[in-house]
Amino acid sequence: MDGGFIDCHCHISAAEFTKDTDDVIKRAKEAGVRMLISVTEEASEFEMAVQLSKSYSGLLAPCVGIHPVQCSDSRQHRSVTIQDLECALPLFEKYRDDIVAIGEIGLDFTPWYTPYPQQRAEQQQVFRKQLEIAKEMDLPVNVHSRSAARQTISVLKEQGIGRALLHNFAGRPSVAMEGVKAGYCFSFPPAACRNEQRATVIKQIPLEHICLETDSPALGPDKHVRNEPKNIVLSCEYIAKVKSLTPEKVREATTWNAVRLFPRIGKILNQMTEPVLETDQQNKK
Repeated sequence: MDGGFIDCHCHISAAEFTKDTDDVIKRAKEAGVRMLISVTEEASEFEMAVQLSKSYSGLLAPCVGIHPVQCSDSRQHRSVTIQDLECALPLFEKYRDDIVAIGEIGLDFTPWYTPYPQQRAEQQQVFRKQLEIAKEMDLPVNVHSRSAARQTISVLKEQGIGRALLHNFAGRPSVAMEGVKAGYCFSFPPAACRNEQRATVIKQIPLEHICLETDSPALGPDKHVRNEPKNIVLSCEYIAKVKSLTPEKVREATTWNAVRLFPRIGKILNQMTEPVLETDQQNKK
């Protein structure tokens, strides 16, 4: 399947986009973005994420999940707690028919967020519970794994997860290959262009297991400037350069990978452009 980019991990419901969402979406479309998979971090975002998907029907697909790092009342970041998840549990059920995945969920063992073993244990408890929800709903997961790549993949495998996107993956190549063997996909934002170590991982991962993301509004080409989904083009070009492929080849492959990973977006795109998808599927046989 070709014809546009799929941004598999962005934050359209983030406060940074509130004032100019229309313009951000317009620029994304002009850059060739065909679908935005928008994740949440906190329960307070769930309703907005789903409402935005209705406002931009056919272009924006929501995921809902509780991130391993939360904002406290003082806007300081802290490790997630069971209480953070409990208030979201009814919302997973409420929006189960509207979402395409559970996310952003995962583990973040950055020392200043999780200095104590009990915090890491609680993060894993929250992560496992959301993986159970994903399995019950037969949905893929959109996963965060900072300073915890090996542990994250281990938990995914233990829980029997078959479809997972490890976004902004920064683990070792050997750890990435464990995820590849389990059938997982990996995505890299524009900021990867600034990190030579990331190129080593990208070289190792087969193209069939790579997706595109921006993680906007964070992780853009310039860390001091708000990132936008339009910058998905930069991610594509960088991956193409690292793997000695054409950007067109990377765009086509990553779009197909995204549809395979997130079946519900395939249904959305089929409704929009059914003849294109049917022709492509026939060509794949």
